[in-house]
Amino acid sequence: MESAEIRRRWLRFFEERGHTVVPSASLIADDPTLLLVPAGMVPFKPYFLGEVKPPFSRATSVQKCVRTPDIEEVGKTTRHGTFFQMCGNFSFGDYFKEGAIKLSWELLTTPVADGGYGLDPEKLWITVYQDDDEAERIWRDVVGVPAERIQRLGKKDNFWSMGVPGPCGPCSEINYDRGPEFGPEGGPAVNDERYVEIWNLVFMQYERGAGDGKEDFPILGDLPAKNIDTGLGLERLAMILQGVRNMYETDTLRVVIDKATELTGVAYGKAADSDVSLRVVADHMRTSVMLIGDGVTPGNEGRGYVLRRIMRRAIRNMRMLGATGPVVADLLDVIINTMGQQYPELIEDRKRIETVALAEEAAFLKTLKAGTNILDTAVTETKAAGGTVLAGEKAFLLHDTWGFPIDLTLEMAAEQGLAVDEDGFRRLMKEQRERAKADAKAKKTGHADLSAYREVADTAGATDFTGYTLTENEATVVGLLVDGVPSPAASEGDEVEIVLDRTPFYAEGGGQLADQGRIKLHNGAVVEVRDVQKPVPGVNVHKGVVQVGEVTVGASAYAVIDVKRRRAIARAHSATHLTHQALRDALGPTAAQAGSENSPGRFRFDFGSPAAVPGTVLTDVEQRINEVLSRELDVHAEIMSLDEAKKSGAIAEFGEKYGERVRVVTIGDFSKELCGGTHVANTAQLGLVKLLGESSIGSGVRRVEALVGADAYDFLAKEHTVVAQLTELVKGRPEELPEKISGMLAKLRDAEKEIERYRAEKVLQAAAGLAEGARDVHGVALVTGTVPDGTGADDLRKLVLDVRGRIQGGRPAVVALFTVANGRPLTVIATNEAARERGLKAGDLVRTAAKTLGGGGGGKPDVAQGGGQNPEAVADAIAAVERLVAEAA
Repeated sequence: MESAEIRRRWLRFFEERGHTVVPSASLIADDPTLLLVPAGMVPFKPYFLGEVKPPFSRATSVQKCVRTPDIEEVGKTTRHGTFFQMCGNFSFGDYFKEGAIKLSWELLTTPVADGGYGLDPEKLWITVYQDDDEAERIWRDVVGVPAERIQRLGKKDNFWSMGVPGPCGPCSEINYDRGPEFGPEGGPAVNDERYVEIWNLVFMQYERGAGDGKEDFPILGDLPAKNIDTGLGLERLAMILQGVRNMYETDTLRVVIDKATELTGVAYGKAADSDVSLRVVADHMRTSVMLIGDGVTPGNEGRGYVLRRIMRRAIRNMRMLGATGPVVADLLDVIINTMGQQYPELIEDRKRIETVALAEEAAFLKTLKAGTNILDTAVTETKAAGGTVLAGEKAFLLHDTWGFPIDLTLEMAAEQGLAVDEDGFRRLMKEQRERAKADAKAKKTGHADLSAYREVADTAGATDFTGYTLTENEATVVGLLVDGVPSPAASEGDEVEIVLDRTPFYAEGGGQLADQGRIKLHNGAVVEVRDVQKPVPGVNVHKGVVQVGEVTVGASAYAVIDVKRRRAIARAHSATHLTHQALRDALGPTAAQAGSENSPGRFRFDFGSPAAVPGTVLTDVEQRINEVLSRELDVHAEIMSLDEAKKSGAIAEFGEKYGERVRVVTIGDFSKELCGGTHVANTAQLGLVKLLGESSIGSGVRRVEALVGADAYDFLAKEHTVVAQLTELVKGRPEELPEKISGMLAKLRDAEKEIERYRAEKVLQAAAGLAEGARDVHGVALVTGTVPDGTGADDLRKLVLDVRGRIQGGRPAVVALFTVANGRPLTVIATNEAARERGLKAGDLVRTAAKTLGGGGGGKPDVAQGGGQNPEAVADAIAAVERLVAEAA
């Protein structure tokens, strides 16, 4: 049975039994504590924690998951993988143990012809928690599993929690006996390689307290409503139903191994080392496709780093297998064709996925050779010095300059018998981050424990956002935090976070900056609102300072936004939608949104593109946008189901999490996107859009920055003034400016070359006189002195070599000349072969001179160059050189 069919049967089975089918969430976790979704229950976490009321009592899903903690083990074993699919069924206060157990047994053992998976009941073994008599009774007496195939295990194996205080409960696992060839008898308690776990049923019935590890925490009592969370590993079930030994031989991975074999000529199953590399390639390339499909792009931070790391491991393993050219395109093709049966969006989005992946491959192949050479040199130097640890500085250089993930450096160093100073590397990385940017995390969540916001949500409910139609409204203060701590009141000067029952203030999200304004209380107190965030779903937190009076929970208030700011942001947001569509029209669907920021009067828009956008294309895009403005298109928003929105052609942002009901913003017949932001009513309100240019912000990602409305007008007005001044200066029309200025610059360059040639001739004319003036120092012809200030390094070098060549008769010769350029002293010293035979080396002499000048230098024994900071020390440097020559001669 193919993996796609396993998925279809799962969803159909539970849908027929009253479960709402929930599409897989994006791999980009909607959770600040997670980079990527690592488990099937993650999208349902807010329901289990009580943060949000579930819109259904029963649900089922097949969730895409990525885990990377054991990435080094991928390929070395046949059990570790980074991407997997978790089939789950969930109950929120509906059925409990007996319902979950009966459903699982029915699906697994029902014959294939009748819609089940057709597993032999005699090969299924059950584990239950050591104290869970109820679960054992259901398995034994209701389902009919013999007592000898039911085993009890402890808290470590059969008890589940999220690792923090909250819901928890015992587990019951269903295991499949693969037969004696996989190990001895005895059940899963004895051998989990033979008795492989395929389905875990979690019975959430208790509340746990604080504690460490999987076992050391107290059970505080029963939950008010008991829930079910189950997970079946699709790949593990596929392994059993397809009759193969491990997940790498299942249909969705074996095709990738076969393609890698075709590309490299290395057969699977012939050698342990090559088998490891083939498994790494198959796993990592499939994970890369799924990540890029969900909007992740390669980078050096966060989830972008996860993608870059696994892609580059895959590419390097293909090189180790013998591939000499690009391979990613061929591997992507089989992965998209195979996984596209389960996720059709991969096929629809093939071109964008290929664009991102091929750009990363090209970038890595370009640097792999150079980086490998640098690493090999560093390894050789370390071994030659008797070391066993590669310096953190070297690892940092490889990462910072050549784009080597630290994990790749660790692997390559280990292959040559060296460890890496990871602490030193991470220290340098930390220093770099601290230099580059301040941490903005506090801005998003304040300094408060999220439980404080959840408590407000539990007691007062979600904030009613009125800002689509109102700019001010009456409200009640339902939550108040002072310096991150819940408080009943706040006084003048306090920094506060206020939650209102209803608000016109837009909370930052979807690339749109938050509203600002004021909250006025009926007692006369005034709060200046500087930012609005949504730290937990449904709660808008207004951050600001109490200007006057006292704020108390329960007080009546009047919320007023800064309308001028809102309108300027709305213009920017609508302009972003127009820019997105115009770029897609010009570049194709690969120009998908990768991020944005809409601020008053300006915006930036990030999009996928493998190369820079030509200036002519950007000009056409800008013209198209402004043509749309002149058409005075109406902008309207409507709420519809996610399926309806997709069918209508609305564009969704990659990586964004959407609910079942979504808001679609349509701009005439030009643009349609899923969006929760605020917009203008008609494109004429934008006035003008001016694109300032585009640049790269990462592999395969470009950024356009632009001005809107009055800001765009002001920019063009200033440009017009500059153009008017230039036309006056060059005595020409505006359209003649490029040609005239280009001509002027050409003449200026020619003049500079002529001046440089004249200066060089004047300098070299002094060569004969300097050579004739050589002093004899114990048989050595010594020429020292200064040349006119401003002489460049190249001219000084030519002069020194010319003077050295003019000293005849085979005499030992040393020439040391000095100048001052741009306020800094410079010296070039040359020696001939006869002088070097007497121990006079240019490099030694330059180091002495440069040290006297307050700097440094070096070079070869025949000619060297140096400089310093102190031009007043030139005479002392000359004297130092003369002393060294006299001593050596």
